[in-house]
Amino acid sequence: MVTFSLQAQPTDAAGWLDIARRAEQIGFDSLYVADHPGSCAAPFVALAAAAAVTTRLRLGSYVSNAGVREPILLATDVATLDVVSGGRAVLGLGAGHTPAEWAAVGKVRPGVRGRVDHCIEVAERTRAILAGDGLDKPRPVQEPVPLLIGGGNSRLLRWAAGHADLIGLSGLGRTLEDGHSHETRWSAGQVDAQVELCGDTPTEALVQRFEITDDAGRTYAEWAKEWGEDEADLVAAPYAFAGTRDEIVAQLREIERRWGITRYAVRLPVIDAIPAILAAY
Repeated sequence: MVTFSLQAQPTDAAGWLDIARRAEQIGFDSLYVADHPGSCAAPFVALAAAAAVTTRLRLGSYVSNAGVREPILLATDVATLDVVSGGRAVLGLGAGHTPAEWAAVGKVRPGVRGRVDHCIEVAERTRAILAGDGLDKPRPVQEPVPLLIGGGNSRLLRWAAGHADLIGLSGLGRTLEDGHSHETRWSAGQVDAQVELCGDTPTEALVQRFEITDDAGRTYAEWAKEWGEDEADLVAAPYAFAGTRDEIVAQLREIERRWGITRYAVRLPVIDAIPAILAAY
C-alpha cells in the first residue's frame, strides 16, 4: 500500500485550516511544515492550528535544522504539539544545510562531519528530554514521540537506521554555492546505496516534481535538461513523477518492487492529483 504525506505552508488562517482538513479527508498520512527560520512559517505554531481541525493526521516539521534548535526548546515544542494533537506529533530533524540559518543565530556552519555530529547529538538529547530527562511539563502523549531523520549523508543514514522511526530521502546531495540548491543523487546506483544504508527503517521519498500529463516523455526530457540528469534515471527514481494516472501508478509499483519504498512526501500543488492515485493503487 502506498501512503502520502503533504508538505505545505500557511499563508492565511482560513486557507491553512482548509488545507489541513482536505489533507485528512483525502487520506494523507501526515502534514509536514518546513522549518527554515526567517524564510517560512514557524512549523509548530502552524501544526498546532492544524491539529485543532483534524483528528488523524500525523504532524511534524520536515525537517527542523538541528544546528539552530536547542534541544530543550525543540522538545518543549514537540511535546506541546503532541499534547494538543492528542498524540500525533513527529520529531523531524536534519543536519542543517542552509548557511544563513546558522549565521542568523550567531553560529558558523560547520563542515559536513560537524553538522552530522551535531544533528545526532541534538536528536539524542531531544529524545532524552522528551522521555523525561529535564522536561516535567508538558509530558507528551506518545512514548516515544516518533523520530524522523531527513538527509542524505551516509553516516547520518547509518545512525538513523539504528535510531529513527522514519528516514526521509530527498535525493539531494552537496549544497551549492547559493546556500539553498543542491546536487542531485538520482542515479539508480545512488538510490541503491542510500536505501541499503537505511536498512529496515521505513523510508519516505520527498517528491521534487509531480505532473499529470499525457506526454511523460517530453516532461522528463525537460526535467533532465533542467537538472543535468540522465532521463532514464529520472524515470526510475522515487523523486520525480510524470505521466497519466496509470503510468504513475505503474512507476510507484516498480519503485516498491525495486527499493521497497511505499511512502512519499509531496508538496501542496500536488494535493489534487493524489486522490486518483490512491484510488487506483
